[in-house]
Amino acid sequence: METRACAPSDGGEIPACAGNDSAGAGDGGGYEIPAYAGMTAREWGMAAPKAACGRLGAMDGAPNITTALVLAGGRGERLWPLTQDRPKPMVEVGGKPILERHLAWLRANGVERAFLLTGYLSEAVERHFAEPRVPGLETRVIAEASPLGRGGAYKNGRREAGLASEIVAATNGDVLTDQTLAPLADALVRTNALAAVMLTPMISPFGVVETEGGLVAGFREKPPLPYWINAGVYVFTAEAIDRFPDVGDHETTAFPQLAAEGRLAAFESDAYWQSIESRKDLRAAEERLAGQ
Repeated sequence: METRACAPSDGGEIPACAGNDSAGAGDGGGYEIPAYAGMTAREWGMAAPKAACGRLGAMDGAPNITTALVLAGGRGERLWPLTQDRPKPMVEVGGKPILERHLAWLRANGVERAFLLTGYLSEAVERHFAEPRVPGLETRVIAEASPLGRGGAYKNGRREAGLASEIVAATNGDVLTDQTLAPLADALVRTNALAAVMLTPMISPFGVVETEGGLVAGFREKPPLPYWINAGVYVFTAEAIDRFPDVGDHETTAFPQLAAEGRLAAFESDAYWQSIESRKDLRAAEERLAGQ
């Protein structure tokens, strides 16, 4: 299993993957990572005190999430040939990779270090994040030798990063959203759950026709449906990740079990959310950026 340490994204002078003695762990981190450059992801994860991840908030007891596991290895076959030389999260939106925008969102939500879980064309992620990209955010790449599935990737990433009992954010790196992480952490604590999942409204792929008395009463263009879908943004306890398969998908294995036990919290969000699956999704994301 290959792990690679990349440059800190704090705007400092420490070059990528060099033999420097120490580096800060991000804004307000309260700890240092000794000789982090050249470390494996496991060594880096164990160097910081456990209190750096999932520290209890002063106000309501919900954890402040400071570490994230980010899936960044999708093939993105529906975006071909844009993904011919890069994984899907590295496709650009508004001149920057989706993943870079995703990481900036995580940093804005208090995350101080992110483990990038890669597979397909991992080197494209390593090259890009060998230079500082998101101020205040440390990044490490954990490349899987063979496909592990999403659940397997999270489980392997936690193990390779040396994370123990931390509560972490876990995300799909091809998602764009402005939802804050704090409500998910609050839902986790409030419901005594082992994992919390962000839900977003399911949008009809078609316009709908409203009728009344045998007549057409109106039209609605792609309205939200009365269902919620998994948004690919989570907060996980260590116990939840322990239940994930070594190879496979957590959504078809661990999640049904947690739901049956009443240990899977849901946070229904009406915030902006866009998963980049197609050229159409790319255009929608570009249009939103242009309008900001």
